[in-house]
Amino acid sequence: MTQTTDATPGPGTAEEPGPEPSGRSRRSRSRTRINRAWFVAAVTFVTIIGAAAFRSLPGLLIDPLHQEFGWSRGTIGAAASINLALYGLTAPFAAALMDRFGIRRVVAVALTVIALGSGLTVWMTAPWQLLLCWGLLVGLGSGSMALAFAATVTNRWFVARKGLVTGILTAASASGQLIFLPLLSWIVEEHNWRPAAVTVSLAALAVVPFVWLLLRDHPADVGAKPYGATEFVPKPEPVTGAARRTVSVLFKAVRTGPFWLLAGTFAICGASTNGLIQTHFVPAAHDHGMPITAAASLLAVIGVFDVVGTIASGWFTDRFEPRRLLAVYYALRGISLLFLPMLLAPTVHPPMLFFIVFYGLDWVATVPPTLALCREQYGEDSAIVFGWVLASHQIGAALVAFLGGVARDAFGSYDMVWYVAGALCAVAALMALVIRRRPVVGMAPVAVA
Repeated sequence: MTQTTDATPGPGTAEEPGPEPSGRSRRSRSRTRINRAWFVAAVTFVTIIGAAAFRSLPGLLIDPLHQEFGWSRGTIGAAASINLALYGLTAPFAAALMDRFGIRRVVAVALTVIALGSGLTVWMTAPWQLLLCWGLLVGLGSGSMALAFAATVTNRWFVARKGLVTGILTAASASGQLIFLPLLSWIVEEHNWRPAAVTVSLAALAVVPFVWLLLRDHPADVGAKPYGATEFVPKPEPVTGAARRTVSVLFKAVRTGPFWLLAGTFAICGASTNGLIQTHFVPAAHDHGMPITAAASLLAVIGVFDVVGTIASGWFTDRFEPRRLLAVYYALRGISLLFLPMLLAPTVHPPMLFFIVFYGLDWVATVPPTLALCREQYGEDSAIVFGWVLASHQIGAALVAFLGGVARDAFGSYDMVWYVAGALCAVAALMALVIRRRPVVGMAPVAVA
């Protein structure tokens, strides 16, 4: 489909007459011109990559903070738990704030808060300071940079290819993990954890001018049409009462069955990824004698295949039934977790590499079909509803980040945690299959491209 960019006139504008180009010239230009929406998606992708540094650090801090301050893994896990919970609970409000103040302002402020929270940790001496800086500040900032950011950009700039774009933007976080995990693990091992925290702070600050100068809130700002749209879409007026609207949408959504099924499956998704693997894989592998840098490199490899799996999942979501995709993803994830305790060893061996590749392909492949179901069920409120569904994802992650540390303190290993997470994934697969197909009455549905 041929798309145009900034040259598309808005309402009430007129194009300047000019010499009529030849037919071959017109065809050549139409084939090479790229819709502005793809540039915005590229800026969003790079922004999420730059902000991904703070997502890479918590799992690397557990052992260094335990050794330096003598804090229990449960205490350190509590800070990670607050961070993950706020990451989710802030997301729906951030989506509404983007409708009120614009994407650029919200994202720029969020990155600044992340930089502040991470930078202040270098002076902490007590557990409450860890809870405040890494838990509260970084949690609030990262929540505003959550997947609701990607959902808002996708909803505003794309009518077609939403599943594919969602997959690409979701994969950006994994790409950032791929970039920052090996670097941060090397810094932690060679220079202690404080330089790593400063690196995260500087990375967040470096993205701020990039966002402010290059990101645009709406296609109408540059006189363009959303990708796949046949008509110019005027920019809507700012939506006031962001908090009230966010809570109102939640109250409507909780009266529907699909919301609870989506929230429940996504809570298990968060528990089995961010809360479990991202937070506890490195210390668990280190318990078996694997060096921290080697374990962190394995997480980075997960990030490589996460990119492939998530983009592929977006492509599949545009073509196949999202409920069945979710059921397959959760079932395969649960099976892989049941085998993990047998694979941990001092060195990296082929079966472990197979697990890493397999798990990486499935890591956030659940996001495109989950977001597609939110769009199908909740229409124009889908970004905010997805923000609340994401909140459940992070609450699940927060519980396991904390309970995983408590289980390690109590039992001396993580084995029980892997088995419980595998069983929960089986439950999520069954829940995905019973989500009803028809849109919820009373909330405006939209067609899924």
